[in-house]
Parts: sequence; structure tokens; C-alpha cells
Amino acid sequence: MTIERPDGERYTHGYHEAIVSTYARRTAEECAAFLLPHLRADAVVLDMGSGPGTITAGLARRVGRVMGLDASEEMVDAGRSLVKDRGIDNATFRLGSAYDLPWSDGYFDVVYAHQLLQHLAEPVRALREARRVLKIGGLLAVRDADYGTMAFSPTDPALVRWHELYHQVTAANGGEADAGRFLLSWVMRAGFADPVVTTRTTTYASPEGRITWGGLWEVRVIESDFADHATRNGLATRAELLELSAAFRRWSGQPDAFWAFLNTEVLAVNQ
Repeated sequence: MTIERPDGERYTHGYHEAIVSTYARRTAEECAAFLLPHLRADAVVLDMGSGPGTITAGLARRVGRVMGLDASEEMVDAGRSLVKDRGIDNATFRLGSAYDLPWSDGYFDVVYAHQLLQHLAEPVRALREARRVLKIGGLLAVRDADYGTMAFSPTDPALVRWHELYHQVTAANGGEADAGRFLLSWVMRAGFADPVVTTRTTTYASPEGRITWGGLWEVRVIESDFADHATRNGLATRAELLELSAAFRRWSGQPDAFWAFLNTEVLAVNQ
């Protein structure tokens, strides 16, 4: 089944093994901490853009029912396998689009989306659709990174170029790399009320963190869909991508290497 997207919209990251493995380490405790205190034990929750289902599974431990929605059949299958393996029977997964949710009006108590809106050409449209399936008084919880806030050391011209290129590729794919700073505006434009905004910093400054981030991008910049998008759109050559990959390898091997960026979180109410 093919999920239709607005013209020009493409998922920048793709589903390379290196990427999916990082998604599989995400937890509700880390990625939905801003939402967890507001969940009721009987709540019906939608995880919009559920990926391999690890966050969905964590939410399921706390609520009545969770539905995970993803535009990738591979991710939907991964989510189903995960909850089956963990003995979780109140989480289900469906293939579908954030622009056309397959549920009736007012179906959910909570709609949650983690690192989804940055990849959408029409984030406000998706948020309005989320509002449609929320009950009156229901809660929206969205979280997205802001790549424009990235700070790193040691400074390397190749890493500066990667940062520029990431923004170029994302824009060419219809997304917004700096989504975090726009979340509040998008949520308000979609008609939600009483927004509460928080931020959390993602930091890679330990030996393990450097390997996680640097190693991920060392591979990702030459083997993932990101590389295909960069070359096909004429934004970078294969030789340049190899240079960027080497720069991430150098960075992750530095004992004093540091990388950090903000994630913005917004809670709001459907009224």
C-alpha cells in the first residue's frame, strides 16, 4: 500500500538499519516525559508516527488503549512484533497518513507525535486532523527537534557544511529542520487552546554518546535516504558526502567532542 503525500514531500531519514536501530532505543520515559503525568489509566491514545513502536509500548503500560499509526508498512510490522514479544495486548498499529486519520471524530483522549511534524510539508493540516479525532477537552502532545539550535565542538568546516546540507535536503523534501521553534505557532494555528511549552536538551558528550551520534551520521550521510536525496537533488556530490562521513568519524573519536540541541514540547487542549 502506498501512502499519498503532498507534492514534493519525502521522508528525509528513511529506514536504513542504522536509523531504525536508534529509533528502537527511544522510550516513553525519555521522549514523552512531558506527557506522562497527564495520562489517565483509562485513556485512549493515538501515537501518530509511531515508528518501531517502543514509545507506543511504553504508553500502553500506562493507559487503556494505544493505537500506533505510521506511513511505513515496515514500521507498522515492527511495532506489531514488538508488542507481541512484550506481551502487550492493548496496543495496535495501523498503516496510514497523518493527513487522513482512519478514525471518527472525537475518538481519542490523547494524540501524541514525536519527531513527526518536522518531516511534513503541511504540519498545521496534520494537527487539524489530530484535533478532529480528539475528544473535546482531549490533549495534544507534540515534540520535535530544532536543528538550528545545534552546537558542537570541535569545529570542523565539514560538519558546518553537513548542518547546512541537512537544512537544504529537508527543505527540498518539504520539511522543516528547525521545527521545534515553530511548534507553538503550528499548534495555535490548528485551533488548540491553553498551550504549555517546555524544552529539553539532547546532549552527546560521553564516549557512548559520541559513538551513537557520530557513528550514526558517519553511516547515514552516505548510505541512507538522506544521501540519495542530497545527490538526486543536486545538493551534494558523492565525494562530498564521503568527506562529511569522515568528519563525523573524526568527531566521534575526539575525547572532548560535544554535541547538543533543543527539543521543543507542546501540550495543548482541544476546545
